[in-house]
Amino acid sequence: MGETDGATAADRRPPVDVVVVDDHPLFTRGLSLLLPGLSGGRVRVVGTTEDASAAAALVRRHHADVAIVDLHMPPPGGTRAIAAIRRADPLVRVVALSGLAEADAAIEALRAGASGFLPKTADPEALVRPLLAVLDGWSVLPEAVLRQLLDEATPSGQQTIADTLTADERRLWRLIADGTSTVDLATTLHVSERTAKRLVAHLLRRLDVTTRVEAAALAGRVGLGKDPGGSGRPAGGLAG
Repeated sequence: MGETDGATAADRRPPVDVVVVDDHPLFTRGLSLLLPGLSGGRVRVVGTTEDASAAAALVRRHHADVAIVDLHMPPPGGTRAIAAIRRADPLVRVVALSGLAEADAAIEALRAGASGFLPKTADPEALVRPLLAVLDGWSVLPEAVLRQLLDEATPSGQQTIADTLTADERRLWRLIADGTSTVDLATTLHVSERTAKRLVAHLLRRLDVTTRVEAAALAGRVGLGKDPGGSGRPAGGLAG
């Protein structure tokens, strides 16, 4: 009798309606198929978009509880999409995803209004509990990222052209300076090759250069160093 009552109570829990903002169709489709089953039917994907500028309207249209937003998207980008979502509906909780589990990306997402930050390399199973946790008022960060935040809490005070860029743009600039190919950029950032090319073109315009070689040379001149942490970064992070 008790078990039946418990099951009934669990069944009465309201569903969690989720929208996914990501320009990688395979990833989006995978979440849409997997999250309902992994959550026992409680989490359901009610809408998706590949356009960051359409995220807020999508959330309003579906009255979503949670938005999952990829930070690595073509302009206006994931961070601005998060801010727009929060302006449109302050009650919506946002979980940001990034192909690179770095402290500066987490800070940027949280400042924009995200309630959680997870590496995109996480298994779909690892998303269910954070989605439910943010609805209960928790902020969710992987332990490795939290430790990075603590380790990097002291501001550098260094003012360069890099300080005018977003965290995503700085990471992309480092990868370009390392000679990373378009194919490898797409793999590292978990985006399509088309999106990788668009991100590179946008960054070159921001840097006021015309080629990757010029961007790499400029990185050296302004002292854009590789991220600290080296081999101690979690899987999916940028090695030093």
